[in-house]
Amino acid sequence: MKKTKIYLLFLLLVLAVSVQAQEATILQQLEEIAIVDQKVMMPMRDGIRLATDIYRPKTNTPVPIIFSRTPYNFNSYRDGELVIRTLEAAYQAVSRGYAYVVQNERGRFFSEGEWDILGTPLTDGYDAFTWMAEQSWSNGKIGTLGCSSTAEWQMAVGAMDHPAHAAMIPQGFGAGVGRVGEFFEQGNWYRGGATQMLFIAWLYSTQHDPMAPKLPEGIGQEDLLRLQRFYDMAPRYPQIDWAEGLSHLPVQDIIKNANGPKGIFEEIVTRTPNDPKWYEGGLYHDDMDLSIPSFWFVSWYDVSSSPNLALFNHVRENAKDPEIRDNQYLVIAPTLHCAFTRATENTIVGERSMGDARLDYDELTYGWFDFWLKGEANGIKEKLPRVKYFTMGSNKWQTSDTWPPANVQMTPFYLDSKGNANSRLGDGQLISKRPGRDNPDTFTYDPMDPVTSYGGNVCCTGNAVQGGAFDQQEMELREDILVYTSETLDEGIEVSGFIESTLYLSSDVKDTDLTIKLIDVYPDGTAYNLDETIQRVRYRDGYDKEVFMEEGKVYKVDLTPMSTSNYFEKGHKIRIEVSSSNFPRFDRNLNTGGNNFDETVGKVAKNNIHHSRNYPSSISLPIVRK
Repeated sequence: MKKTKIYLLFLLLVLAVSVQAQEATILQQLEEIAIVDQKVMMPMRDGIRLATDIYRPKTNTPVPIIFSRTPYNFNSYRDGELVIRTLEAAYQAVSRGYAYVVQNERGRFFSEGEWDILGTPLTDGYDAFTWMAEQSWSNGKIGTLGCSSTAEWQMAVGAMDHPAHAAMIPQGFGAGVGRVGEFFEQGNWYRGGATQMLFIAWLYSTQHDPMAPKLPEGIGQEDLLRLQRFYDMAPRYPQIDWAEGLSHLPVQDIIKNANGPKGIFEEIVTRTPNDPKWYEGGLYHDDMDLSIPSFWFVSWYDVSSSPNLALFNHVRENAKDPEIRDNQYLVIAPTLHCAFTRATENTIVGERSMGDARLDYDELTYGWFDFWLKGEANGIKEKLPRVKYFTMGSNKWQTSDTWPPANVQMTPFYLDSKGNANSRLGDGQLISKRPGRDNPDTFTYDPMDPVTSYGGNVCCTGNAVQGGAFDQQEMELREDILVYTSETLDEGIEVSGFIESTLYLSSDVKDTDLTIKLIDVYPDGTAYNLDETIQRVRYRDGYDKEVFMEEGKVYKVDLTPMSTSNYFEKGHKIRIEVSSSNFPRFDRNLNTGGNNFDETVGKVAKNNIHHSRNYPSSISLPIVRK
């Protein structure tokens, strides 16, 4: 045991030295081709200064700018993958004739001020554009680029229509989408009114405690350059077993229970899905006119593929400027959150092979920016399909002029059983016609014993949930999961688009949740999850009010749409799972009708799913017509 520990310590030391050497090499290469100006304190209109690193070509000719804004630590003297990626991105941009500017959000690391999610106020982004456009080395054209937290701020600032903001490439951008159409996710905080717990784990390791030490006000660049070599304001967050930590009740005390930092979580956790405060920050909402040519990147196993796709459609259909409507393009990859470039000749997502899912993302990125920022007549718009999407199952890239493809037909499949759809050993079916007599399926939902999240469309939950496609067969032996399966398919079908589902519910509690999961069942029984969603029943009539149930009454519940592109091969089956929990992907409904976030004791619910001519519980699939 002692020798093993010594070996592990030696290995970690070697890896750390290797990372440091790699960073030093990249930085040295950058300095050979770039003017490096780090810790520039860019002033905002209220006097707050944001820490900014600038890498620009050694030329007297003004150049366009690629701008990345982030809450994460990009200090080039700090070990880590993010630093390497930042330096590599800067090298690539500079070698292609761009300045690369990376900036910390307000209140993060060396940036002054107090932090809020997305680095609000929105004027910080606008002021940064103005400052960069006025520099002598700038040609006045700025493109924004990034995935996840470096993408999510782009939409709301893009709606401010700064004249220098010429193009953007948001990737995995769901946490910047507030309200779009029927989606009230408020930046991935909610899905169907239920809390997505990823933000709790993320905020633990992101928010800075208000009691944390701060640098002297007005500190100069010379001192910052010296300090960054050995001190970078980065807190040390002890690792947490989130598989256990997210189980703590009440939800509002999860970070406190982990001895984590105080911060904005304590206020946000109390908000309802339509709280006015969601509309005061940095989220994009569909009453904002987005006016930037945009190249959107979405992943099938990301946390927010459906609202992301809804936003793409919204801009294409509703931007005031027809030229902006015409300059929206989309790629949908079969990967996890921000894992586009990790696709290989045999891309495995969870346990399922997607085959060769690679794309030349550098060519796409710089083709887009060369056109919009340099004015190059490179024909990128003629080369790009409007939508390039990956169909799982057949494992191939396809193209379309719209999303969903124009040749899809919404096809309903109705839930049916003899009253015993509990588990995959039950008699639940998906059929093409409405069933006649109502034989409701009943299951018991105990918040203290919720259905465990297994795979799925998720990110950022630490070790609590591993995203991707996993065989659900063992999970489907639970009696609190209703399983409905089609007949074996006589021919293969492609499902590409938004999946709509309606369930008819009665219960003996005031409030509960309904979950649904779409499954591709192989001939050997392997059952791969495609997408999942949830609906908190109190919000079934809208997110501006709570309407509770009465015992014995049957209620129609429309769930938030799912999305996928999957080819169900001949010999496969289509399956859905219905339950009332998917934890810790989503928080548990304690079934009391209370706040949920401040409660510790739940009620056991007896939930009934009805399916008949009067109660046609169904799922509608967008099947591609041949």
